[in-house]
Amino acid sequence: MKKYGIIGYPLAQSASPAFFNKKFADEGIDAQYIPFEIESTGELPCILEEHPELQGFNVTIPHKIAIMQHLEGMSDGAKAINAVNVVKVMRDADGKAHLWGYNSDVIGFTRSIEPLLKEHHKKALVLGTGGASKAIIYALEQLGIECLSVSRTAKGKAIAYSDITPEIMESHTVIVNCTPLGMVGHGVDQCPDIPYPLINDRHLLYDIVYNPENTLFLQKGAAQGAKTKSGYEMWHLQAIASWEIWNQS
Repeated sequence: MKKYGIIGYPLAQSASPAFFNKKFADEGIDAQYIPFEIESTGELPCILEEHPELQGFNVTIPHKIAIMQHLEGMSDGAKAINAVNVVKVMRDADGKAHLWGYNSDVIGFTRSIEPLLKEHHKKALVLGTGGASKAIIYALEQLGIECLSVSRTAKGKAIAYSDITPEIMESHTVIVNCTPLGMVGHGVDQCPDIPYPLINDRHLLYDIVYNPENTLFLQKGAAQGAKTKSGYEMWHLQAIASWEIWNQS
């Protein structure tokens, strides 16, 4: 039996095991998808040794950047984004694992948000500076949208939440939450600290969180008249892309 999986911490909120195991059952595929809840990617060699049938795995918070130190190579997209969320496992004649990294987040996000974009959506606030935000920025820039990163403290090109002015809110009509705030396991009663009263019906709020589908971030945006979109479709599209990556020759 072939095995696939996901690494991350925590994993209680992940819908991937249920999705893939249902897919395997429905399509008669002799395979199993396993959650590997690990605090550090340093635990990965043990997983590979204990599961020689492992063909590939997804990577989620907080390992999308740390995983790169374990890879022998990456796709051009993953290199450009500098974050990996899909790993393909190949083994040589001696059974040694060779890992290659990819990023399917950009595929899912682009296909999900593109139909919602309007002419006035020229600039975006990207909340968070982790691995997921790198894919989102890459995708938005490919769509011709200028991005401004927001973090808890100003660093590099990112501004702090306290630096968000009314002028920035008016011009940046796309706002994407790339933090885990609002996610099951990370405080469903929490949301990024942006000035929600400055949001209006010209704004598009997108949350890459998909569990729950209607986060507090999206609820507050909708209350101001904004168009909102959860990360569920993005997650579904990137999951399909993961399967294609694992099974490509």
